[in-house]
Amino acid sequence: MITVLTMMSSCYSLKIETQVCNTAVSDTIHNYGVKTLNGTQFMPFSHYAGRHVLIVNYVGNFICYLELNALQQELRDVGFTILGIPCNQFGMQEPGKNNEILSALKYVRPGNGFVPNFQLFEKVDVNGVNEHTLFTFLKVGHCLIKLFWEPLKINDIKWNFEKFLVGPDGRPVMRWFPRVNVSEVRADILKYFHQLVQKAD
Repeated sequence: MITVLTMMSSCYSLKIETQVCNTAVSDTIHNYGVKTLNGTQFMPFSHYAGRHVLIVNYVGNFICYLELNALQQELRDVGFTILGIPCNQFGMQEPGKNNEILSALKYVRPGNGFVPNFQLFEKVDVNGVNEHTLFTFLKVGHCLIKLFWEPLKINDIKWNFEKFLVGPDGRPVMRWFPRVNVSEVRADILKYFHQLVQKAD
């Protein structure tokens, strides 16, 4: 059985920085889509149906891309893929244009010729009046903090590198907050896969 990983709405608390989600929702990520980073192609997320998908809102100048590349490489043969969607709403940390993002990754940070091995999409808002409908669907309630948009809502994404895990039907499985590093996310994903195998036996 192949699953879709993303993290999303209607969640209940597991620990402070990780939420396990209530999958009893009527919508799915397969009803949404985002343009690719170069803006030339609209990618419906139904394209990823039946796959494990990790959705990450990201900014360019952070070194965790190396860990994300490693995770993609490790799990790609089990139908896993990472989708990166940039946002400039948190500390204005992604001010560049869409066509500047890949160059920043390659030459600045991580640098050293880095090329992501997962799909990147165009920059969107994840909170506020202009938030992308995908993130409206993915979000779950938590505490408000002072940020750069209106209206503020209790289920807003808190910072860069929140991550969402969704099941094979496109419904939420888990959400990780920004401070959860990729190694912890990896451990949770592997545990989740193991539980799926046990249920299938």
